[in-house]
Amino acid sequence: MSLINDLSWRYAAKRMNGNKVSADKIESLLDAIRLSASGFGLQPYHIFVIENPELRAQIQPIAYGQPQVTESSHLLVFAAWNEVTEEKIDSFIQLVSETRNAPLEALADYRGAIAGSMLRLTPAAQANWADRQVYLAMGTALAAAAELQIDSTPMEGFMPAKLDELLDLASQGLHSVLMLAVGERDADADFMAKAKKVRYAKEKLFIRM
Repeated sequence: MSLINDLSWRYAAKRMNGNKVSADKIESLLDAIRLSASGFGLQPYHIFVIENPELRAQIQPIAYGQPQVTESSHLLVFAAWNEVTEEKIDSFIQLVSETRNAPLEALADYRGAIAGSMLRLTPAAQANWADRQVYLAMGTALAAAAELQIDSTPMEGFMPAKLDELLDLASQGLHSVLMLAVGERDADADFMAKAKKVRYAKEKLFIRM
């Protein structure tokens, strides 16, 4: 199917049937997320890929009892950096150097641009910026899941502080931003499975100038 058909097929599944998504498809989904756009290419986040049923059972009440947390094949937790440090910038620049076989001296201006933009921000502003990069990754994940015919449910509805505590994110310099349940829709139990997608017409949504 074309991307438009794939996006027409996808919706935020309200119930899943517990079937496992193949390992190949999961790895393709993770590859797509890894290739997502981010500011400066910095990727200021980590994604926890959770299969463990006991852990997901602990997460479910933190997500207000949403059934997809335990009915899904995998639960992805997108966690952003708490702050952007010089060390993290240097680590990224080192990766650029190694990947592109470029001397560090040739990347000095690039490093300076990142540091000049990020280090002038307060830690709260840095965390807010990192949160927005997570949303870019989520957008890529949703489109990729649709192309792979994996059902998905993006979730903001959870208690971040409690999830952070459960996953010990503070000790890792992270905080939870979004979750994504992926699996297979339960068309019989999900009242939205056969509902028509509701979107504004292009004439109403887009302002052409």
